[in-house]
Amino acid sequence: MPRNDPACDAPQADFATALLNPDLALPKGVVGPSGKGAQKRFAVYRNNVTVSLIDSLADIFPAVQRLVGTDFFRNMARLYLAEEPPASAVMFEYGRGFAAFLDRFEPVSKLPYLADVARLERAWLDVFHSADAEPLYPETLGAIAPESLGDVRFTPHPAARIVKSRYAAVSIFSSSRENRPLDRIRPLDPEDGLITRPTFEVQIRLLPPGAAQFLDSLIAGQTLADAASTTIEHHPGFDLPSAISAMLEAGVFSTCSCNQPGTEQTP
Repeated sequence: MPRNDPACDAPQADFATALLNPDLALPKGVVGPSGKGAQKRFAVYRNNVTVSLIDSLADIFPAVQRLVGTDFFRNMARLYLAEEPPASAVMFEYGRGFAAFLDRFEPVSKLPYLADVARLERAWLDVFHSADAEPLYPETLGAIAPESLGDVRFTPHPAARIVKSRYAAVSIFSSSRENRPLDRIRPLDPEDGLITRPTFEVQIRLLPPGAAQFLDSLIAGQTLADAASTTIEHHPGFDLPSAISAMLEAGVFSTCSCNQPGTEQTP
C-alpha cells in the first residue's frame, strides 16, 4: 500500500487524537492480548503520554511553573495539551504556542507578565539549540573606515533573540529561575531582554531603553546609520557607542559588510 495512502494515515490519526483526549473512546483496532479489551491498558498508556508531555512543558517553562505553583501549572498544562497537541516528535519544539495560550487563559489574567516570561523561556531554549556560528569580532568592525561605518549592515547570529515586554519580565524571569524573591520587582515596569549564546552558555541581558528597537532594526537589515537615526528619534537619550559595544560583547551578529573589499567577516 502506498506510503502516504490516506487509508493508512486515518487509523494513526484516530489513535493520536484519542491518545490526547480522554473523552474519546478506544480507537478501533486497539485490542489486548488474545483479542481482549484494551480500555484499561490504553488509559494507562494515555496517562503516561500526558504526564510525559506535561513534564516536558515543566522543563521548558520552569519560571512559569514556579510563579503559579506546581499543581496549578500541571492542570494548566493539561488544558494546553488538549488545545495544542505536539506537532513534532522533537520534544524541545513543543510549547511554541504556550505563551499565546497564557495570554488568553483567564485564570492567570492577574499575572499579565506571565506570557512574556514564557516567551523568554522559549527564546532561551531556542537559543540553546540554535546553530553554532562565530560571533562578529570587534576587530572586524574596527577595520572599517570611519566614514563608511554608517553604511554597515549586519547578519544576525543564529543564537540571538529579543523579547520585548510591557512588564518587568526579564527581572521576573531571572529571579524565578534563580529562586530569588520577587518582592522588590516592580512588575509593571517595561523591560526588554536579549538572549544570546556567545560561547557555550546561554545569557540573558536586560536591555536599556531603545536598545531593542536598535537591534531589531539592524536584524531587519537596516544600515547602522539608519538604525541609529530611527532609534535616537524615539529615544533621544540613547547611548549608541555603549549599544554597539554591548551587542559585540553579547554576540548578536555573526558578520558585517559595507560593500568594501575585505570588510565582511567569514567564519
